[in-house]
Amino acid sequence: MPVVTIRITREGTTPGADAATPEEKAALIEGVSKLLLDVLHKPMDATFVIIDEVETENWGLGGLPVDEYRARRRARAEQ
Repeated sequence: MPVVTIRITREGTTPGADAATPEEKAALIEGVSKLLLDVLHKPMDATFVIIDEVETENWGLGGLPVDEYRARRRARAEQ
């Protein structure tokens, strides 16, 4: 039985949202399960999908906390 863990940041995809919606999570679960069925012929009812939401303060990129990295990137783009 496959176990798939998806890590996403806890931030919304639309203004004012602070996390993925239940509908977005359901689509991820269905899509990953279908992919394993199509590619590896693993039955969907035997596939476990775990969505792990990570606060943006708990991850980084380029040696910086992600919020600071994004702010610097925006500042450079505005120059």
